[in-house]
Amino acid sequence: MLVVTLMLAAIGFGLLVIALITGSVAWAWGCIAVCVIGAVLLLASALGARNAPAGEGATRTTRSSKKRKQSREDRDSSDG
Repeated sequence: MLVVTLMLAAIGFGLLVIALITGSVAWAWGCIAVCVIGAVLLLASALGARNAPAGEGATRTTRSSKKRKQSREDRDSSDG
């Protein structure tokens, strides 16, 4: 969804440039509409990510840190 938001921001910027070059209010309103849609999508994505349970990324990090700790302990016990 973030890619779509980025694309909408780029399209909105293009519409703004066209509006400034041509002096047309219609292009400016198009820019506003596209930017509002992008802002709504970004807000929905942020709220959805905030309410989502912890994903695989957190689990993967925890597992890898446990493996590092265990390997460190194994190395320490074999040294002395």
